[in-house]
Amino acid sequence: MIGFLVAGLVIGALARLIKPGKQELGLLATLGLGLVGSLIGGLIAQFFGTGSIWELNVLGFVLAVIAAVLLIGVAESIAGRKTAA
Repeated sequence: MIGFLVAGLVIGALARLIKPGKQELGLLATLGLGLVGSLIGGLIAQFFGTGSIWELNVLGFVLAVIAAVLLIGVAESIAGRKTAA
């Protein structure tokens, strides 16, 4: 469980580094988006037959980072709509 949280934080941090611009996300938001991204990446990797969702593999990690980058974009657009309204 602790390893899953650390992996989520690392994935979220990498996604924030990859995504251009300044994100207005705190540590908990980064952790949450990283965890959700790792679940999505793990599910997609499991669909391709590279292992279980709970195993750390290269394809799952790469897909998790990509999913987290996309989730950060979604979170920014939702937060942008709330502040603009």
